[in-house]
Amino acid sequence: MPSVHVDAVLSNIKRPFVAIMGGSKVSSKIGIIENLLGKVDKLILCGGMTYTFSKAHGGEIGDSIVELDKLDVALGVEELAKKNGVELVLGSDCTATNGLDFDTMTVKAGAEIITCPANKVPAGFEGVDAGPESQKAFAEAIKGAKTILWNGPAGVFECDAFTAGSRAIGNAIAEATKNGAFSLIGGGDSVACVNKFGLADQVSYISTGGGALLEAIEGKVLPGVAAIKGE
Repeated sequence: MPSVHVDAVLSNIKRPFVAIMGGSKVSSKIGIIENLLGKVDKLILCGGMTYTFSKAHGGEIGDSIVELDKLDVALGVEELAKKNGVELVLGSDCTATNGLDFDTMTVKAGAEIITCPANKVPAGFEGVDAGPESQKAFAEAIKGAKTILWNGPAGVFECDAFTAGSRAIGNAIAEATKNGAFSLIGGGDSVACVNKFGLADQVSYISTGGGALLEAIEGKVLPGVAAIKGE
């Protein structure tokens, strides 16, 4: 039962506790992020939300996805992390392209793929994956963890050209699990990642109930769980 594993992660934490939150929007995960900042030792934020954080500091992000109305939220997350003594790990560089076809999840003929700082994405280019330096930083942050929670990819992993960031996270989690960490993978995209990379049997637990898992992580009491517990 997913709730049992969530309780194990959040109520009986073995440290260091590292959480990885990916995906495109800060807004969809702000409640989860804020709750985790009261529990984790390190928080890796990756995926599309990288560019909202970059923009909040005046960075140039080209055509990358961004929530312009959430720049203050991003800065607030950084302040809360600092207040709680949490190491916040954000991508410093990215892989960007000027020709990703989202309908077919392929790179258009003649398109360019570049590596650049996450706060200096050229006009006409879109950040689509974590760059090499970010991959190293994410892996280093995961190394030595005893409890790991992963929800959300580091890039557009559906396109084979942009799997490196998510793969680096998956490999680091598998290695940490091999060394005794408890790793919980939740959410459809993260589950798809570990399956795509052949890592499903190298993590501790995979939750396919992504929505319910995230609500539990956010601190909400799920009706079914409450009924079981008699609450």
